[in-house]
Amino acid sequence: MGIIAAVGQSVNEFFSGLVDARSGVRPVPQSIYSGPASLVAAQVDFNPSAYWPGHKAAQFDRVTQLALAAVREALADASLDVRPLTEEESWRAGVYWGTGLGGANTIEESYKEVFAGRGRVRPATVVLGMNNAAAGHISIENGLRGPLVNFSTACSSSATSVGEAYRAIKAGHADVIVAGGSEALITYGNLRAWDAMQALAHADPTDPARSCKPFSANRTGIVLGEGAAALILESEDRARRRGAHIHAEIAGYGNSADAQGISKPDAAGQVRAMRAALADAGVSPDEIGYLNAHGTATAVGDVVETSAIKQVFGEDAWRLPVSSTKAVHGHIMGGTGAVEVLAAICAMEQGVLPPTAHLECPDPACDLDYVPNEAREVGRFGKALDAVMSNSFGFGGMNAVIVARRYDR
Repeated sequence: MGIIAAVGQSVNEFFSGLVDARSGVRPVPQSIYSGPASLVAAQVDFNPSAYWPGHKAAQFDRVTQLALAAVREALADASLDVRPLTEEESWRAGVYWGTGLGGANTIEESYKEVFAGRGRVRPATVVLGMNNAAAGHISIENGLRGPLVNFSTACSSSATSVGEAYRAIKAGHADVIVAGGSEALITYGNLRAWDAMQALAHADPTDPARSCKPFSANRTGIVLGEGAAALILESEDRARRRGAHIHAEIAGYGNSADAQGISKPDAAGQVRAMRAALADAGVSPDEIGYLNAHGTATAVGDVVETSAIKQVFGEDAWRLPVSSTKAVHGHIMGGTGAVEVLAAICAMEQGVLPPTAHLECPDPACDLDYVPNEAREVGRFGKALDAVMSNSFGFGGMNAVIVARRYDR
């Protein structure tokens, strides 16, 4: 596994940040947004020169830089950096990647140049900004010649990539797949667009870092984040033969369409995705020990997801620990699903549930156990953590749910 996010630029640093409720949310720099409104975002303090010389870094949009950095850590964690794939093995090694808008920074800069009348845009604008650029570069940089697929299903993009990669390996179409997603949307134009929807959180007047408040009565909306997460999915036989460290088993995947509003979530669609993931995994609701919620901190979304969880888990819903880690890493849009699958797997491995930060004023309509404010060690409360679930629900009514199981064979 590998990750780049506002709360950490390695898996250990990231999960430590979640457990400590260390927020990566801060005011948007004036250099990006100088409008009258006070906006916040979970921006990554990322230094491309730590990975590539300047001329090489310039060949990638920021969304691709973040993706390649996360993949580099994941490949090292999988010991695929010291023992690279042979050419024949590479034919069955692929990339399934997710992103919502792709090279948003490149596209916005090109429009600025055009509308300012400063002449031609960069000749490489198309290949830098295209939605599948990150997936393509992951394949190119690492010699992965198997199936290469780019998913764009809004906020569920990278959860979909993980689920579809799991299906591809299970069906025998590949042995190894780099799955995950990335997003880099903290630009002037994107902030203006989201602000126009009245979807962005107001900056907390006392502490901007506390502006994202999932499931709180005083929540005011989402906080945009950026980052990337990569998971190396591999068939069990191959991973065991080469002595890889196996973090978890991806056991189930559910995908459903709301077929309702383009931006309003629907509990029935979410229920279908969760139930499909449980059925695919052969896991009953009472076996799930932790749920990483989509939990975007919107007025409607948190209530709808709470209702969906109740419908799926019944009486167990009130005993199920649920948290939204977006409170500290923000909503990474197309990258957020993989980020949260990774968070759920870390929780299962380490036996620690990351909290929902800034939850001092619970919404009465959101009345589940959201692990408020402080991390919880498994064993002190509730059931053993042998299976976890991660929810991702996207605009367009695109739902993707992943179930992972502890691997101890």
